[in-house]
Amino acid sequence: MISNLFTKKRSFVAAIALTSALTAGLASAAVEEVHFLIPGGAGGGWDGTARGTGEALSKSGLVETVSYENMSGGGGGKAIAHLIEVAEQSENTLMVNSTPIVIRSLSKVFPQSFRDLTPIAATIGDYAAFVVPKDSKYTSFKEIVADYKENPRSIAVAGGSSRGGMDHLVAAMAFKAAGGDPKRVKYVAYDAGGKAMAGMLSGETQVLSTGFSEALALKNAGEVRILAVTSDARSAAAPDVPTLKEQGYDASFVNWRGFFGAPGLSDAQADEYAQTLEKMYATDEWVEVRDRNGWTEIFKPRAEFVTFLEGQEQEVGALMKELGFLR
Repeated sequence: MISNLFTKKRSFVAAIALTSALTAGLASAAVEEVHFLIPGGAGGGWDGTARGTGEALSKSGLVETVSYENMSGGGGGKAIAHLIEVAEQSENTLMVNSTPIVIRSLSKVFPQSFRDLTPIAATIGDYAAFVVPKDSKYTSFKEIVADYKENPRSIAVAGGSSRGGMDHLVAAMAFKAAGGDPKRVKYVAYDAGGKAMAGMLSGETQVLSTGFSEALALKNAGEVRILAVTSDARSAAAPDVPTLKEQGYDASFVNWRGFFGAPGLSDAQADEYAQTLEKMYATDEWVEVRDRNGWTEIFKPRAEFVTFLEGQEQEVGALMKELGFLR
């Protein structure tokens, strides 16, 4: 009888301990659910940023449930329009975006701007890179430049953005720094970074203008060579890749990536998302994702993010006009 009571008591205590552990686990999650809306296809920078962020948030226990939705079209405009249209049902949605939301708004690719959404936070910076297939005859960016200067039409540059978009803008900037005419860059636009990479690997183009993290993944898989990165100094994630500057071209560029909520999202919920993203930086899970992708941290929450976006409109707009992409 005593033994039976002891067994029951021990089971009861164990049950309480298990319940407490489960409760503690649930309490540790800052946000119950996040649905990531990705305005491009699989394999692009937006896709990698959303899935990497979701991985860190989920594995660290900061978010209980994470899901993803790719919605290509209109240079990202389809996803923006969708988020605005279903705003009332999208309190759990975070849309990833980056510099192109500013570029494409300025160039009227779509009528909306960041002001039509709820800016949550800029989270990372990703440098741009110039990539060729592993069996390409080009072993340096200088060789690309030499052929470009001899015949600009001989060098087709692939990119995962539309003409006048970020990948095009970065390529124009680099060739301008090399003494070429940026308006003569033969740019081939694809709907996402993954498709642009496939186009280059199939021989449709000679070089790819893309995000450094996307290039790094394929470099590590042995599929490509990275000829240049647009950082001011070499990246610890790929110390063998030279910068444009050290090759004699005074050009650098970093693409911010971050997240936006639906219009009308309450300040309380927007703040909660921003705070959760900030907590993510202190987790081991985030460090693993960040280093794997070669990302730079540039956390700018809420009001600071808006101020940053307003400044970028002015800076990017001026560069686009200089390069002939805006009147």
